[in-house]
Amino acid sequence: MDARLPPELEDFRNEVRTFLNQRLPHDIRDRWQETPNVLFANRDDTVRWQKILHERGWSVPTWPVEWGGPGWDVMQRYVFEIETALASAPPPPNAGPRMIGPVLMQYGTPAQKARFLPRIASADDYWCQGYSEPGSGSDLAALSLKAELQGDEYVLNGSKIWTTLAHEADFMFALTRTDNSGRKQEGITFLLLDMKSPGLTVRPLPYISGVHEFNQVFFDDVRTPVSMRIGKDGQGWEIAKYLLEFERGGNFLSGRIRAGLDRAKRAAKWSGVWDDADFRRRYADLEVRAETVAWTEMKILDRATKGGRPGANSSYIKLLGAEMNKDATELAMEAVGYFGHWGRASGGENIGPGGPMDASPMNASDRYFNHRANSIMGGTNEIQHDVIAKQMLRL
Repeated sequence: MDARLPPELEDFRNEVRTFLNQRLPHDIRDRWQETPNVLFANRDDTVRWQKILHERGWSVPTWPVEWGGPGWDVMQRYVFEIETALASAPPPPNAGPRMIGPVLMQYGTPAQKARFLPRIASADDYWCQGYSEPGSGSDLAALSLKAELQGDEYVLNGSKIWTTLAHEADFMFALTRTDNSGRKQEGITFLLLDMKSPGLTVRPLPYISGVHEFNQVFFDDVRTPVSMRIGKDGQGWEIAKYLLEFERGGNFLSGRIRAGLDRAKRAAKWSGVWDDADFRRRYADLEVRAETVAWTEMKILDRATKGGRPGANSSYIKLLGAEMNKDATELAMEAVGYFGHWGRASGGENIGPGGPMDASPMNASDRYFNHRANSIMGGTNEIQHDVIAKQMLRL
């Protein structure tokens, strides 16, 4: 990969900045800055912003032109991700553009691609991921959601848990158990489900703070046609691993990390902590690490642009991102001090937070506590270490 920035890249950066200044609605930006949910904006704001991007042809920056992507190279994608994060634009929905989209392109039938990909790009369909179950988290292959083939339909019974945004989704892609006779990885089938299907129930699992992101989804004789199966019966484990490569390493985490560092810096200057040389040294260390993550991401995504796959490198990026987000939010908490506990997070007082928005609980303590989960979500750090050892180090 040629790491030099081409001369036209600065023009592209200015084009993105101008677009964001002119088209990013202030109310969406302000709500995203204030939201305690640091990973996803609400559906209304996400869809509204994605449709604005879609009008410009930028809603699915990682997709090929054939399916509505802009045809950018990896450096343009990098600039776009950085600039949208710094502008406080809400992130795109993960489950649709970044997860099921690449799976459909690789494994979907022509009919499935024609039906779903355009509606994902235009934000007309909203997706959720049905992987984890009460008895299968990190050991995902132990899943037991039963899908029995009856004629031209699968009948599902069981449940999924920690299902992010299932209460807002139109469709779910799910791993199901269709065979128990062999190795547990061999009896898994990848199915698509309409969230309005009879027998499907979504039970909220709100955080202690009141934020609602997770759910448990129950299946009681839920039916989905064979035409909603991705790949072959029993091919689900292969497809699941392919999807996880894009979930863990198919986008630029470094942009959101940099945005978090910017918030910490503004808060530190407000509180006076920025005058401390040790604080600035640790901040500089995180900046260097963020740059390292960015260039590693570019190398991986450059390979994907040329037809390759992220592979085990996606686990490396996921591991780095989890540690970086943890460290950046710890630095932000130190910057704001006790102001990080002022307001909603400390009991929901009917007065506003003290200090600037960057010192409010929505941008300090909530981000700090939410990013503790980065070492678990999308596969635990221990799982990532195993993948790296087996596939990259060949141990």
